[in-house]
Amino acid sequence: MLRSILRAATATSSKPKPKPHSCTLQSSPIPTPPPPQYSFSSARNYSVKNAKSTIATKGKKGKFNKSGEDAAPAEVDAAVSEAQARARRLAMDEKDPTLNVGPNGLPLFTSTPSLSLLSRKDTCSYFKFSMESLKSVLPEGLPTGMVKEFEDSLRPALLVRQSFLDLRDNFRRIVDPPLTLSHSKGPKLRKQVVLDGPVSCGKSIALAMLVHWARDEGWLVFYVPRGRDWTHGGFFYKNPNTNLWDTPLQAENILKDFLKWNESHLKQLPCQISDPIPLGEGAGVGQLKDVDNMAMPEGSTLYDLVNTGIKHTHAAVGVVVRLRKELSLVKNIPVLIAIDQYNSWFTFSEYEEAVKVHSRRPVHARELTMVNAFRSMMHDDMMVGAFSHSTAVGKLRKDLPDVPEDARVNCPRYTLDEAASVCHYYLRQRLVQHEVFSEENWKKVYYLANGNGSEIRGLFPFMRQST
Repeated sequence: MLRSILRAATATSSKPKPKPHSCTLQSSPIPTPPPPQYSFSSARNYSVKNAKSTIATKGKKGKFNKSGEDAAPAEVDAAVSEAQARARRLAMDEKDPTLNVGPNGLPLFTSTPSLSLLSRKDTCSYFKFSMESLKSVLPEGLPTGMVKEFEDSLRPALLVRQSFLDLRDNFRRIVDPPLTLSHSKGPKLRKQVVLDGPVSCGKSIALAMLVHWARDEGWLVFYVPRGRDWTHGGFFYKNPNTNLWDTPLQAENILKDFLKWNESHLKQLPCQISDPIPLGEGAGVGQLKDVDNMAMPEGSTLYDLVNTGIKHTHAAVGVVVRLRKELSLVKNIPVLIAIDQYNSWFTFSEYEEAVKVHSRRPVHARELTMVNAFRSMMHDDMMVGAFSHSTAVGKLRKDLPDVPEDARVNCPRYTLDEAASVCHYYLRQRLVQHEVFSEENWKKVYYLANGNGSEIRGLFPFMRQST
């Protein structure tokens, strides 16, 4: 049995075994995969190199920024030292009167001691001011253009222009008419004037000089150097009695400014309106209960009236409105109302009125109580308003409401003669070196700026010698 089993096993093992199916694939061997293009070590080296370059770049940037930060204070220090050196040289130049020479050998500065005595022969020359005197006569503040001129030239002096003399003489002849026949030819007198013209043509400066002259003459002047402040900022409340908007904070500031220079005049002027002053909401304190008005004591002066508005915030707006009416009744001394940035009173204010839950209506300047009281020129009082393009109001139509048709007076840019004096003045104030200054060069600056005063002042230091 065992033998038969062994023989069967031997016979089975002697038969040829079939080849496996996988052997047939050996005729087309599988190609060996190529080695990887970047080995682990090379990839690692690349990553480290990139990191090093990044770190190096950051280090370079940091070094560059640090040097830039160091350069900024250095430039500031250089500019400060240069300005100080220029101021020292100008102080030394004051000892040499031969430097005060304008075009054609004419004097650069006028010797006339006051604005009242200036005449046509003083045009195209500079009038020297005192900063202490300016701040005293114009405590409400100086125009931005005037301050910039003083800072850049390092001297409080302004050019005497024919446009200012015409404006001054217009109001002088109204108060003190000349002893001539009424039918004689002459410029038409205007009690209401609106100064208009291109940007940076000197409207605000002319108005400030007019206020300075009028106060030197003893006039009572209500001067507002920033009319835009009447329509922006502070608290605003709608008065249910007038349907106008009260701004008590601005009213208080206006009264304080008016009192600074005019206190002596106001103490001598009695109040001529005996009606009680209406009360409104105070600045952040709301309305008084069961009190609608405030009576002024008998025999009160305008000084007492203004003080009442300063001390009682609920009466501030009512006092400003009453003051406008009282100024029209003053006959003892000339009264002038001068408003700068006057064009901001003919557009929308910063304030808005809630109409619905999700909608608001812009409030126009004429809806403000104080603007409504002072804006109109349809009266017999002397009033000057100056447009200011720095307020970004835009161009207004020619026929403005509550303004006479012939009230607008255009202030021109610098003429060629005025520009010659201005450029010689800037040369005198060392805004440019003598080596590069020439008639050809300053005329190039004049025509490039198109007579714009601030642009001439800004371009003048960049004057270069002609090749």
